[in-house]
Amino acid sequence: MYSKLFQLHSKLLKSLAHSKRLEIIQLLREHSLPVQDIQEMLDLPQANLSQHLQILRESGVVKTKRDGKHIYYSIGHKNFIKASDLFREILIENNRDEVSSVAYKKMTELVPLTQDPVCKMRISPKTAAFVYKKKYHDFYFCGSGCLKIFKKNIKRYTKEMKK
Repeated sequence: MYSKLFQLHSKLLKSLAHSKRLEIIQLLREHSLPVQDIQEMLDLPQANLSQHLQILRESGVVKTKRDGKHIYYSIGHKNFIKASDLFREILIENNRDEVSSVAYKKMTELVPLTQDPVCKMRISPKTAAFVYKKKYHDFYFCGSGCLKIFKKNIKRYTKEMKK
């Protein structure tokens, strides 16, 4: 029985062993999202996203709910978010040399919520998947797709910010 638990644990960790799947967990940390939104936020082809979601679904990390034609994904258990946050804290602590002291402080301090400038998702700097620093302002993003769109249209977004 004990060895079976280790096998299940190993299978779960394998399902999490991809950066895009970890990104999906971050996107779903506070609410459910339809596949189309996840695809846009991660800038992934539909086929690739479907594979990642299937792996996460089979391991119980995410669950689905159908609403008409749309399938919404959400976290299968609240402790997956806690586990992800704990791993992130360990990685930051163990890699202080690779992370500037300013970024380290921002990632570990409790800070107010901000908004992804592209999709308008409310996120905190602590849980943002990506940060983009421009002069005196830091932009936080829920996923790599939003960061890519932002970089492509940076003039538009910085102009909007000045208003």
